Amino acid sequence: MAVTPSNNLPMGIKAPNFSLPDVVSGNTYSLQDLKGEKGTVIMFICNHCPFVKHVNDELVRTANDYSVQGFSFIAINSNDVDKYPEDSPENMYETAFKNKYPFPYLFDETQEVAKAYEAACTPDFYVFDSDLKLVYHGQLDESRPGNTIPVNGRDLREALDYILSNHPQRKIQKPSVGCSIKWK
Repeated sequence: MAVTPSNNLPMGIKAPNFSLPDVVSGNTYSLQDLKGEKGTVIMFICNHCPFVKHVNDELVRTANDYSVQGFSFIAINSNDVDKYPEDSPENMYETAFKNKYPFPYLFDETQEVAKAYEAACTPDFYVFDSDLKLVYHGQLDESRPGNTIPVNGRDLREALDYILSNHPQRKIQKPSVGCSIKWK
Protein backbone atom coordinates (compact mmCIF):
# COMPACT_ATOMS: atom_id res chain seq x y z
CA MET A 1 0.00 0.00 0.00
CA ALA A 2 1.62 3.26 -1.18
CA VAL A 3 1.58 6.09 1.34
CA THR A 4 1.13 9.72 0.28
CA PRO A 5 1.51 12.65 2.72
CA SER A 6 -0.67 15.75 2.66
CA ASN A 7 0.77 18.93 1.15
CA ASN A 8 2.19 21.68 3.33
CA LEU A 9 -0.05 24.76 3.14
CA PRO A 10 0.44 28.19 4.71
CA MET A 11 -1.73 28.85 7.73
CA GLY A 12 -4.24 31.65 7.40
CA ILE A 13 -5.22 31.01 3.78
CA LYS A 14 -8.92 31.39 3.07
CA ALA A 15 -10.96 28.25 2.33
CA PRO A 16 -11.78 28.04 -1.37
CA ASN A 17 -15.51 28.12 -1.96
CA PHE A 18 -17.29 25.26 -3.68
CA SER A 19 -20.70 23.97 -4.64
CA LEU A 20 -21.00 20.17 -4.67
CA PRO A 21 -23.73 17.53 -4.54
CA ASP A 22 -24.29 15.60 -1.32
CA VAL A 23 -24.76 11.92 -2.18
CA VAL A 24 -26.96 11.32 0.89
CA SER A 25 -29.52 14.13 0.69
CA GLY A 26 -29.28 14.76 -3.06
CA ASN A 27 -28.89 18.49 -2.34
CA THR A 28 -26.09 20.68 -3.64
CA TYR A 29 -24.25 22.67 -0.98
CA SER A 30 -21.73 25.48 -0.99
CA LEU A 31 -19.11 26.06 1.66
CA GLN A 32 -21.16 29.04 2.82
CA ASP A 33 -24.18 26.75 3.31
CA LEU A 34 -22.23 24.32 5.48
CA LYS A 35 -19.68 26.38 7.42
CA GLY A 36 -19.77 26.19 11.20
CA GLU A 37 -20.17 29.00 13.70
CA LYS A 38 -16.91 28.15 15.51
CA GLY A 39 -15.08 26.45 12.65
CA THR A 40 -15.25 24.06 9.74
CA VAL A 41 -13.50 20.74 9.21
CA ILE A 42 -13.08 19.65 5.62
CA MET A 43 -12.02 16.04 5.08
CA PHE A 44 -11.04 14.53 1.76
CA ILE A 45 -11.97 10.87 2.09
CA CYS A 46 -13.14 8.01 -0.11
CA ASN A 47 -14.70 4.58 0.21
CA HIS A 48 -11.93 2.19 -0.78
CA CYS A 49 -8.85 3.59 1.02
CA PRO A 50 -7.68 1.42 3.95
CA PHE A 51 -6.47 4.56 5.77
CA VAL A 52 -9.98 6.03 5.68
CA LYS A 53 -11.61 2.73 6.63
CA HIS A 54 -9.21 2.60 9.59
CA VAL A 55 -10.46 5.95 10.97
CA ASN A 56 -14.15 6.00 9.95
CA ASP A 57 -15.45 5.31 13.47
CA GLU A 58 -13.35 8.15 14.91
CA LEU A 59 -14.47 10.55 12.18
CA VAL A 60 -18.05 9.91 13.26
CA ARG A 61 -17.22 10.23 16.99
CA THR A 62 -15.27 13.47 16.50
CA ALA A 63 -17.99 15.00 14.31
CA ASN A 64 -20.67 14.04 16.84
CA ASP A 65 -18.61 15.43 19.74
CA TYR A 66 -17.75 18.77 18.12
CA SER A 67 -20.74 19.58 15.90
CA VAL A 68 -22.74 20.37 19.06
CA GLN A 69 -20.01 22.89 19.93
CA GLY A 70 -20.42 24.89 16.72
CA PHE A 71 -18.17 23.06 14.26
CA SER A 72 -19.32 21.73 10.93
CA PHE A 73 -17.79 18.69 9.26
CA ILE A 74 -17.74 18.20 5.51
CA ALA A 75 -16.47 15.08 3.73
CA ILE A 76 -15.47 15.28 0.06
CA ASN A 77 -14.62 12.44 -2.32
CA SER A 78 -12.62 13.59 -5.36
CA ASN A 79 -11.42 10.25 -6.71
CA ASP A 80 -11.76 9.23 -10.35
CA VAL A 81 -14.71 6.84 -10.23
CA ASP A 82 -14.05 5.48 -13.73
CA LYS A 83 -10.80 3.94 -12.47
CA TYR A 84 -12.10 3.37 -8.92
CA PRO A 85 -15.81 2.45 -9.20
CA GLU A 86 -15.90 1.59 -5.49
CA ASP A 87 -15.81 5.38 -4.92
CA SER A 88 -18.91 6.07 -7.07
CA PRO A 89 -21.72 8.25 -5.69
CA GLU A 90 -23.91 5.15 -5.23
CA ASN A 91 -21.20 3.50 -3.15
CA MET A 92 -20.56 6.77 -1.31
CA TYR A 93 -24.22 6.73 -0.26
CA GLU A 94 -23.87 3.15 1.02
CA THR A 95 -20.64 4.02 2.88
CA ALA A 96 -22.24 7.07 4.51
CA PHE A 97 -25.29 5.04 5.54
CA LYS A 98 -23.25 2.08 6.84
CA ASN A 99 -20.92 4.32 8.88
CA LYS A 100 -23.74 6.64 10.02
CA TYR A 101 -21.91 9.75 8.79
CA PRO A 102 -23.33 12.75 10.66
CA PHE A 103 -21.92 15.07 7.99
CA PRO A 104 -22.55 15.61 4.28
CA TYR A 105 -20.54 13.43 1.91
CA LEU A 106 -19.93 15.51 -1.21
CA PHE A 107 -18.84 14.30 -4.63
CA ASP A 108 -16.19 16.35 -6.46
CA GLU A 109 -16.59 14.79 -9.91
CA THR A 110 -14.45 17.40 -11.72
CA GLN A 111 -11.73 17.28 -9.03
CA GLU A 112 -11.69 21.10 -9.08
CA VAL A 113 -12.27 21.33 -5.33
CA ALA A 114 -9.44 18.90 -4.50
CA LYS A 115 -7.13 20.95 -6.72
CA ALA A 116 -8.24 24.22 -5.09
CA TYR A 117 -7.44 22.76 -1.65
CA GLU A 118 -4.24 21.12 -2.89
CA ALA A 119 -5.53 17.84 -1.45
CA ALA A 120 -3.06 15.00 -1.87
CA CYS A 121 -4.34 12.01 0.05
CA THR A 122 -7.25 10.32 1.74
CA PRO A 123 -7.80 11.15 4.49
CA ASP A 124 -6.67 14.79 4.31
CA PHE A 125 -7.89 17.10 7.12
CA TYR A 126 -8.31 20.89 7.05
CA VAL A 127 -9.56 22.96 9.98
CA PHE A 128 -10.76 26.49 9.31
CA ASP A 129 -11.73 29.02 11.97
CA SER A 130 -15.00 30.97 12.03
CA ASP A 131 -13.59 33.32 9.35
CA LEU A 132 -12.75 30.31 7.14
CA LYS A 133 -9.01 30.83 7.59
CA LEU A 134 -6.86 27.71 7.75
CA VAL A 135 -5.58 27.00 11.26
CA TYR A 136 -4.78 23.28 10.99
CA HIS A 137 -3.87 20.94 8.14
CA GLY A 138 -2.61 17.62 9.34
CA GLN A 139 -3.25 14.16 10.62
CA LEU A 140 -6.18 12.85 12.60
CA ASP A 141 -3.77 11.12 14.98
CA GLU A 142 -0.73 8.81 14.97
CA SER A 143 -2.70 5.63 14.22
CA ARG A 144 -2.24 3.91 10.86
CA PRO A 145 -3.44 0.60 9.48
CA GLY A 146 -1.06 -2.03 10.80
CA ASN A 147 0.49 -0.08 13.68
CA THR A 148 -0.70 -0.76 17.21
CA ILE A 149 -1.55 2.85 18.09
CA PRO A 150 -5.25 3.24 18.88
CA VAL A 151 -7.35 5.62 16.78
CA ASN A 152 -8.34 8.53 19.03
CA GLY A 153 -8.41 11.66 16.84
CA ARG A 154 -5.94 13.38 19.18
CA ASP A 155 -4.40 15.87 16.73
CA LEU A 156 -7.67 16.93 15.10
CA ARG A 157 -9.44 17.15 18.46
CA GLU A 158 -6.60 19.25 19.85
CA ALA A 159 -6.90 21.68 16.93
CA LEU A 160 -10.64 22.05 17.59
CA ASP A 161 -10.07 22.46 21.34
CA TYR A 162 -7.52 25.20 20.64
CA ILE A 163 -10.16 27.11 18.66
CA LEU A 164 -12.68 26.71 21.49
CA SER A 165 -10.19 27.97 24.07
CA ASN A 166 -8.68 30.72 21.88
CA HIS A 167 -5.33 28.99 22.25
CA PRO A 168 -2.83 29.37 19.39
CA GLN A 169 -2.46 26.28 17.21
CA ARG A 170 0.71 24.23 17.24
CA LYS A 171 3.38 25.62 14.94
CA ILE A 172 4.42 22.14 13.82
CA GLN A 173 1.57 20.08 12.42
CA LYS A 174 2.20 16.53 11.26
CA PRO A 175 0.87 15.85 7.77
CA SER A 176 -1.85 13.34 7.21
CA VAL A 177 -0.87 10.24 5.27
CA GLY A 178 -2.96 7.87 3.21
CA CYS A 179 -3.78 6.79 -0.30
CA SER A 180 -3.20 9.34 -3.02
CA ILE A 181 -6.13 11.17 -4.56
CA LYS A 182 -6.96 9.19 -7.69
CA TRP A 183 -6.59 11.83 -10.40
CA LYS A 184 -8.17 11.59 -13.85
